[in-house]
Amino acid sequence: MSTGWSGVPAGARDCAIAVGVAATLLVTGLSERNSGTGLDLLGCTLLAAGGLALVWRRRTPVPVLAATGLCAVGYQAAGFDVPAVAFLFAVYAAVREGHRSVTVVASVAVLATLPLAALASGLHDTGEAFAQARGALEIAWLVAAGAAGEALRQAERRADEAERTREETARRRADEERLHIARELHDSLTHQISIIKVQAEVAVHVARRRGEQVSEALLAIQAAGREATRELRATLGALRDDETTPPRGLDDVPELVERARSIGLDTTLTIEGQRHDVPAAVDRTVYRIVQESLTNIARHADAATASVRIDCRPDVLGIRIDDDGKAAPDAAPTPGVGLLGMRERVTALGGRLRAEPRGEGGFTVQAELPVDQTP
Repeated sequence: MSTGWSGVPAGARDCAIAVGVAATLLVTGLSERNSGTGLDLLGCTLLAAGGLALVWRRRTPVPVLAATGLCAVGYQAAGFDVPAVAFLFAVYAAVREGHRSVTVVASVAVLATLPLAALASGLHDTGEAFAQARGALEIAWLVAAGAAGEALRQAERRADEAERTREETARRRADEERLHIARELHDSLTHQISIIKVQAEVAVHVARRRGEQVSEALLAIQAAGREATRELRATLGALRDDETTPPRGLDDVPELVERARSIGLDTTLTIEGQRHDVPAAVDRTVYRIVQESLTNIARHADAATASVRIDCRPDVLGIRIDDDGKAAPDAAPTPGVGLLGMRERVTALGGRLRAEPRGEGGFTVQAELPVDQTP
């Protein structure tokens, strides 16, 4: 059984409304008529019947509409100048159930019949009869307006509930998709990276036991394997909403520079301006831009030197990475996955990215990230 606004069953609420309307109509009618004639008794019966008929307004709205309309006309003819409140409740119930055409016909019929009923009650002045019929509906229209307002409130509440349900469903699907991606990454990459890491560490260990000099390339592979393992674990943790491993950010950029130096790339780091707190998304993006840029320099640029410059300003954080590689101004770079990823990250934060060959040779990556994220 459905429940009402406060957990009250709908049937009990309908009964309470019907009894309340019937009691109101009776009290209003008896306050005007105290003669106790048979006509008065008929009018009181019609007043009570019209109110009590509202018990069935949900199950049989059209018969209730007809019954309340007839009762309103009947007690007007019996001389009871009482508002047709029960009829307006029935109109609301019928319209809510979709019986609009029947409701219009019934309403027109009641509006046309009420003046005739007033004349039948003993009024000889036609204008007075119409005035009495109009008065019978004035308070009822107020009740109808209140009922319509409550119906609109309930409709908005149901719409809000539906929207919240959609958001929860979308959030749950996103969580499921993140877990699926995490499982795929774990199954496809973790094993292979672990093999590379183990093989590199074994090769370094064997070389040292033999007293041989370990090559810089082998040490770089060993360090890259460890870092790739850590990065993969951090990514999987983020996909699983695991916050035990904090993401890399601006504070970890010196480590990237040291790693670039360890593979033979003469890299400098300059941080200008006063360091201040930046949004987490900006912090992560700075690290990723520097990481991707230095990786591209080491793999493709054939460069001997690189410089990383970070400019901390109150409203913008600027990043610039330059190298002296083989890139030439007349050779447009082919946008790879790394550059596209950087551009997407920067654009998502409302920033700007420029990645192109320098006029004096080499390549430059420049980004400006807004740090004022308040709306």
